[in-house]
Amino acid sequence: MVFVAFCIKSPIFVFKLKIAKVTFTLYTVFNLKVIKIKGGFNLNPPPISLIFIQKTTNMIELKDIITFEGQPARRVWENEEWYFVIRDLVQILTDSKNPRQYIKNIKRRDAELSKAWPELETMLPIPTSGGIQKMGCTNTEGALRIVQSIPSRKAEPFKRWLAEVGYQRIQEIDNPALAMQRVRELYRENGYNDDWIDIRLQSIGIRNKLTNEWQLRGVKYGKQFAILTAEISQAIFEVSPSKHKEYKGLKRESLRDHMTEQELIFTMLGEVETRQEAQKEDAQGFIENKKAAKKGGKAARVALDAYEQETGKRVLSTKNFLHQIKSATQKKLQSKEQKGLFDTDN
Repeated sequence: MVFVAFCIKSPIFVFKLKIAKVTFTLYTVFNLKVIKIKGGFNLNPPPISLIFIQKTTNMIELKDIITFEGQPARRVWENEEWYFVIRDLVQILTDSKNPRQYIKNIKRRDAELSKAWPELETMLPIPTSGGIQKMGCTNTEGALRIVQSIPSRKAEPFKRWLAEVGYQRIQEIDNPALAMQRVRELYRENGYNDDWIDIRLQSIGIRNKLTNEWQLRGVKYGKQFAILTAEISQAIFEVSPSKHKEYKGLKRESLRDHMTEQELIFTMLGEVETRQEAQKEDAQGFIENKKAAKKGGKAARVALDAYEQETGKRVLSTKNFLHQIKSATQKKLQSKEQKGLFDTDN
């Protein structure tokens, strides 16, 4: 008999699932009645703790993306400081449709910058929609040097912004709760409601626990992480993550940032059971953990089927938050312009 215990102690939802002679308990954000199938339930399992801000997934989490004037920039924590993707910074400053070519042009125009470039640029692995790729990155000091060679009305506010985001990481190391609060605020700024945010933050903690477990068990960061994640998703939703994104009309966007509350809940359930299955079987290496991922996903699928049968609602959804995020970004930009945030002193 496989047993899955899953509980998130919050006012939002509680799960408990037993597979074989099925026990399934579900409280949802919509305050649905408790579902009981062939058995009782216990509402006192230990809470799942939130382990936050660990770079262990092969996808881009929100903490790895920051925004300036609504435009995203990817970053990675390396050698105790943030490194930013140079191409993203150039895109922000210039609105160039071809930042790679723009970089070549400024290096050609600025001989001193071209000479210093090998010291400014560090090739680092960056998660992309096509997998992990090595991209040219620079630290805050290097970014400030590059800014000097780019004529832009955004230059001065951009320098202040760089200094701020660099300092935030130091604060977060001393007080990890600040990191969680910043992510919560960023989601709010993008129009998400607090119920959804609570679930999303829980999902980040659960995901980090799973990827930490994979690393300890010899699964390689990158492609192997992606394959195992796809196995879980396929078992839960009967579609791969890429098909799931396509179903929602997404391209480069983070799938999980566009999941509904129910999609996030069942994804968490699959990842919790995958981790517990790996621990129970002492799975080592990619092949054994792949088996655990399939079992974990199937466990969540049993719960999903019971939920859909009881409610008559389909969990897999075409809903995304693209319009919401776009609208929130436009409002932020309008607000900043009204306050004259980027006015320069005479």
